[in-house]
Amino acid sequence: MKLSFSPADEQFRQEVAQWLNVNLTGDFAKIRFRGGPGDEHMFQHERQQWEKTLAAGGWTCVGWPKQYGGRGCSIEQQVIFFEEYARAGGPGRVGHIGEGLAGPTIIAFGTDAQKHKYLPGIVAGTDLWCQGYSEPGAGSDLANVKTKARFDAEKNKWILNGQKVWTSLAQEAHYCFVIARTDANSSGHKGLGFFLLKMDQPGVTVRPIQQITGTSEFNEVFFDDAECDADDIVGAPGDGWKVAMGLLGFERGVSTLGQQMQFQNELDEVIALAKQNGAAKDPIIRQRIAKAHAELKIMRYNSLRMLSGQSGSDGSLQKEALIYKLYWATWHRALGELAMDVMGPESQILEGTPYQLSRLQAMYLFVRSDTIYGGTNQIQRNIIAERGLGMPKEPRG
Repeated sequence: MKLSFSPADEQFRQEVAQWLNVNLTGDFAKIRFRGGPGDEHMFQHERQQWEKTLAAGGWTCVGWPKQYGGRGCSIEQQVIFFEEYARAGGPGRVGHIGEGLAGPTIIAFGTDAQKHKYLPGIVAGTDLWCQGYSEPGAGSDLANVKTKARFDAEKNKWILNGQKVWTSLAQEAHYCFVIARTDANSSGHKGLGFFLLKMDQPGVTVRPIQQITGTSEFNEVFFDDAECDADDIVGAPGDGWKVAMGLLGFERGVSTLGQQMQFQNELDEVIALAKQNGAAKDPIIRQRIAKAHAELKIMRYNSLRMLSGQSGSDGSLQKEALIYKLYWATWHRALGELAMDVMGPESQILEGTPYQLSRLQAMYLFVRSDTIYGGTNQIQRNIIAERGLGMPKEPRG
C-alpha cells in the first residue's frame, strides 16, 4: 500500500477542514449530516444551494484535471477532501452523480464537444445528473436492458424508447446518462450505446416511487420517443458496455473513503446510544460493536490499497476493487441490525406520525437495500469469481 500523507497534504487537510467549518454555518447549519442514504429527500433546495457554494469555493470536482475546471488534486488530497467533508457533516451531495460518474466518464471517453458542453455545468454545481441503468427486467443484470435507441437520419437524432427504474435524483436532474440498445437484434453486452440525454423534454416522464415512509428516494423514468442529439452518444454505437464498465471504476474511486467516514459517524452514534441506555453492558453487544469497528478499519485499509494501485486513463482499478461493494454493503446491513438491537424495544416505536422515524430507524430500513442496489451480493460474488479469479462463468438458461 503506497498511499500516505505528506506535510503538504496535511496542510491541505487543514485548509479543507477550515473552509467547511466556516461555511457549514448559518442557513447551512441545519443540513449538516443530512441528505445521506435514506434521507435523500430532505432539504433539497438547501442542498442545491450548498452545491453552488461548494463550486464558488472551488470545492467541486477536486480530482478532475485543471483543464476541465477541477483542482487536479492528487489521490491523497482527494481522499483527504472526502474524509474531511464527511467528518464535518457535509450534507449528501446532490451533484455527486455528475461529479463522480458522468463527468469522469465524459472526460475519459467523450469528445471535446461533449466535454465543452457538459463539464462546466457540473463544476458550477448548476447541472444535476441521474443514472439510467436499471430496468424492471435488468436490475443487477445490466446486460439485459431493453430500452432501445434508433437513429433518425432525417432529424439527425437518436430516438429512445423504454423504461428505467430506481433512478435516484431523476425528479431533480437536468440530464441523464442512459444505457440503451442501438441494435434491436442484439443481446447481452453487445449492441449497447451510452447516451447523454436532456430530462426536460417531451417524451421523458418521471414518476416517483413512494415508499412506506411516504417519501420518494428514487423514481421510474419513461422514454417515449425521447430525443438525444446525434453527437451525444459517448463512443460509437455498440461501445455502451465498455463505457458503462469504465464508469464503474469511477464509482469505486476515492469517494469510498468519504463513504466510510459517514459509516464511522453512524457507528459513533450507535456506540453513544449503547453507553447512554446501558446496552454497552451486554458482552454480546460489546463484541458486535468491536467487530463493526475492526471491520470498518479493514474496509479503509483495503480501500487505500485499492486506490494506491489505481492506473489507466480510464480510471480502471486493481482487482481489489471487485470486493468493495460486497464488503461494505454486507457490513452496513449488519450495522443497521446492530443499531436496532442497541435501541432495544424503542426500535419498534415511532417518534410520531405520519411514520416519523429516528435517524437509526431510517438507517436500518434503508440499509436493507444496500445488498440489492448497484448489483446484488449474489451478482457481486459472480463478478469476483469470473473477473477476479478467472473462474468459469455461471451457466445460463
